[in-house]
Amino acid sequence: MTTVATSKDALAQAKTRMEKAVEDFRKDLASVRTGRANVSLLDQIRVDYHGTPMPINQLGALTVPDATMIVIAPWDPGAVPLIDKAIRTSDLGLNPATDGKVVRVPIPPLTEDRRKELVKHMHKVLENHRTAVRNIRRDIKEAVEKLEKDKKISEDDRKRSLDELEKLTHAETKKIEDLAAAKEKEVLEIK
Repeated sequence: MTTVATSKDALAQAKTRMEKAVEDFRKDLASVRTGRANVSLLDQIRVDYHGTPMPINQLGALTVPDATMIVIAPWDPGAVPLIDKAIRTSDLGLNPATDGKVVRVPIPPLTEDRRKELVKHMHKVLENHRTAVRNIRRDIKEAVEKLEKDKKISEDDRKRSLDELEKLTHAETKKIEDLAAAKEKEVLEIK
């Protein structure tokens, strides 16, 4: 349970934590593949570089020369096979090609089945983040009720705080759902 000194502190903490959940969801959505090339697609992939898992964007320059290709130019040419292997073993279904200096990652068009799989995956991630927001609401609600029980705030303060908490929860949940709906539309759109 969260400990807070005032109902204002509780609401401020709720807002901060819920915004973090929304931002985390936004990052998760960025790694969901659409029909277009986007360097954020590779954000979740880690390359075992000298025994340390590192994000691809820290090993080289990532560019998108056209809508169907990502090019990775590693700063260390020795990292080319490592990057290639990391992308192949990821669950993105990508098949990179290398020439010893750069890694080219063609982004194939999505099949209908793959689009549906991606949408299902997005719905799971959406539900996890909705649950996270609800858990934050529950923690803050318990903290506010404890403040009232400990006679640090009045019953009116508790009611007002819980109403504001509910409004905040609905607003943040709506942000998550709107992001998911926009991404789903983008995934299902056939180019």
